[in-house]
Amino acid sequence: MAVPVSRMTSPGPVIEVRDLVTCYGDQKILDGVSLTVEPGEIMVIMGGSGSGKSTLLRYLLGLHRADGGEIRLFGKDISTLSSREWMALRRKIGVSFQGGALFNSMDVGENVRMPLREHTSLDENTMRIMARMKLEVVNMAGFEHLMPAQLSGGMIKRAALARAIVMDPAILFFDEPSAGLDPVVAADLDNLILRIRDAMQVSMVVVTHELESAFKIADRITVLDRGRILMIGTVDEVRGSDNPRIRNLLTRTSEDEPVDADEYLRRLTEGARRI
Repeated sequence: MAVPVSRMTSPGPVIEVRDLVTCYGDQKILDGVSLTVEPGEIMVIMGGSGSGKSTLLRYLLGLHRADGGEIRLFGKDISTLSSREWMALRRKIGVSFQGGALFNSMDVGENVRMPLREHTSLDENTMRIMARMKLEVVNMAGFEHLMPAQLSGGMIKRAALARAIVMDPAILFFDEPSAGLDPVVAADLDNLILRIRDAMQVSMVVVTHELESAFKIADRITVLDRGRILMIGTVDEVRGSDNPRIRNLLTRTSEDEPVDADEYLRRLTEGARRI
């Protein structure tokens, strides 16, 4: 069970998104998205394909500049930060990418040490000790000398998680953490995410389409649809929603209208005559 947010002491949200608008050309991808993430909270972002959930994650990470609205991390408007300020802020953030994104030319230990090497001036021995400690946290002790190609899918995810937490971040971002894993391995990863949240008191934003995983780890869920928020609520509130689009998402019901074969053939025939 996730720890209730009310147990966490908080001076304010660690993430604030206000009326976020992002565009690709003339098309709006995110349209007026607003949400908050509290200290120690696991916020799950859900939605169907094309809903904007991965786009939202990229903007939260500061990879793109928004066309409108505001994103604040730790109370700071990220659009106003200098390069130096962004570097300092990123030391408080960990990211576990879909597929792990490990460097194939480095062994597991080197991959986990990479953030320490980039953002600190620690000596090599200290970095090795810190990396081993985090590998123990994710049940990967003794595997630091293996190459990514020698790891299973679940081991890659856990090694990537060790790298994401090696600098003890205040916020962890996950992009589809359970994607491609069998149910048993995915359940183990969900339990690991909860243990890390409880042990480190870290806030988490998890983008996923896996309903079972979302319901297990979430304190709250944001449901996106076509770039807009349909609902933000607890697991029980989302499960009990009578919004038809949310019901379709939860029951995996297609919203595509059936194709009339005769009508489709007629449109094709008319189009060919105009050519």
